[in-house]
Amino acid sequence: MNKPAINIIAAVGKNNVIGLKNSLPWNLPADLKYFAQTTKGKTVLMGENTFISILEKIGKPLPGRKNIVLTDKKNKKFSGVETVNSIGEAMKIIGDEEIFVIGGASVYRQMLPLAEKLYITEVNYNGPGDAFFPTIVQNKWTLEKEEPHMKNDKNNYNYNFKIYCRFI
Repeated sequence: MNKPAINIIAAVGKNNVIGLKNSLPWNLPADLKYFAQTTKGKTVLMGENTFISILEKIGKPLPGRKNIVLTDKKNKKFSGVETVNSIGEAMKIIGDEEIFVIGGASVYRQMLPLAEKLYITEVNYNGPGDAFFPTIVQNKWTLEKEEPHMKNDKNNYNYNFKIYCRFI
């Protein structure tokens, strides 16, 4: 069995903020569209809090994707998703599929050393947060693509889509 292609996708503020009170601290519809297009048809791995925030927003697991939820609660099960208690258990389900790790902070920390690609939306947000993305060590990654955007009437902040590949 081949190892899966592990990608991380995240929107990250200036101070590595990714969340505030289990929600995104900014309004960027363009980033949500980018996220949907990038992860559609793929397997997504997330922590329990990220899954709960998705349920609160759309009332169901992310459509058009295989959803895997990582929880530390041994007998916890969620409807419509695969529920696992460890990264190892998740990797067995994933097999050699391409996956996108979609949060939260703890899952990002655990999966960053295994990731091959990072899909990072840098958001020009410098406000408060209570969840943070791990620091990207620049000498381990090379910038493959960059697409800057200015704020507009729909997107409250300047933002920059970046794709990083791990140095081999």
